[in-house]
Amino acid sequence: MNAPLEATETTLHDQVRDEGFAFVHGDTMRELVSHVAGLGDWPAFAASWNALEPDTYLAATGRFRRRRHATYGAERFGHVEPRPHQAHYQALAYNTLQGDIERWFEPVLPEIATGRTMLAILDFCRDFFGGHSPEVPFWHIEVHQFRIEATAGAAGEPTPEGSHRDGVDYVLVLLVDRENIASGTTTIHAPDGRALGEFTLAHPLDSALIHDPRVFHGVTPVTPLDAGKASHRDVLVVTFRAN
Repeated sequence: MNAPLEATETTLHDQVRDEGFAFVHGDTMRELVSHVAGLGDWPAFAASWNALEPDTYLAATGRFRRRRHATYGAERFGHVEPRPHQAHYQALAYNTLQGDIERWFEPVLPEIATGRTMLAILDFCRDFFGGHSPEVPFWHIEVHQFRIEATAGAAGEPTPEGSHRDGVDYVLVLLVDRENIASGTTTIHAPDGRALGEFTLAHPLDSALIHDPRVFHGVTPVTPLDAGKASHRDVLVVTFRAN
C-alpha cells in the first residue's frame, strides 16, 4: 500500500477507534478496495440491484423494499469463503420491528456473490475490521443488497426500525447508486441518544464504517426529487461478527 493510502487508512482506523464511526468518500474507498483486488466487474455488480426481490417480511408491516442476502466466513488472515445460504436473524433487542424471527431472503446472485467487486470489498473489511479486533480468529460475515424506492405519495424508509444497532461487531454501509433521490442522511447517535454526526452517502462507493456496539445508526426517509420519475437508493450493507 502506498504511503498516502496507508495514512488515510490509519486515519480511518483512528476515527473508528475514537468515535465509533467514520465516513469515507467514494474516491477514497475505491482506492482502498481496488488496492486489495480491484473492481473489474463493478458495472455488473451495480446492475445486479435491478434484480433484487421484494422483502416480504417488511411488506407485512405495510412497508416496502427490495433485497438479497448472502453469508460468508473468514479467518483473520484467510480467504473470505461463501457459506451455504441461511436465514438472517436479529434479536428483538436490536430490531424491534422484525426481531426474534428467521428471515429467509433470496440469495445474492452467484456471479455477484463471488465476483471481484464483492470479494474485494469483503477482503478490505476483513483487513480493516480485523485490525481493530486482532484477537478474533474467525468472522461470521453477512451481506445485504438493499434497494429503497420512493414515490410522491410514499417516502422510502432505509431504516424503518429507526436509529438502531445491528447486534454485530462492525458494519460497512456502501452506496452503490442513488437515482432521483432527496435526503437519505445517515445519522449517528450515542446509546444515550446524543447526536454524534451525520452525513449523506451521495456518490458511488461513499461509505460508513461503524463499530456497532458503540453507536447507533439510522437513515432519514428518502423522497423523489422529481415526482414523475422513478427513484431508488441502492446500498450494500456488510456486517462482521466474531465467531
